[in-house]
Amino acid sequence: MDLQDQLKNLFPDHVEEEVTPKGPTSEIWMQDAPIICKYEKRKGKPITILEGYSGAVEDFKALAKELKQKLSVGGSFKDDKIIIQGDYRDKIMKILTSKGFNVKRVGG
Repeated sequence: MDLQDQLKNLFPDHVEEEVTPKGPTSEIWMQDAPIICKYEKRKGKPITILEGYSGAVEDFKALAKELKQKLSVGGSFKDDKIIIQGDYRDKIMKILTSKGFNVKRVGG
């Protein structure tokens, strides 16, 4: 008797529900031009800058929030640019390409 059968015996009235993904990531507008991912140093500290998104500002802010949470780093959204503290170009590019974005690496 596997776990599913045991659960059905314990809770015979339970009906399984489908889980639908919610959140801004499933509704982000995809674009044709690539997002530019570049590396800079400001005041001696490395930062990663993402720019070139042509969709809605709210979608870009949601993407910034998601990237910061996945990487567990600080950052900000200013002047239609996402600024991430540290050099995370490879990880960011992997995350964005898995979401379906076209990303171009600039510099270094």
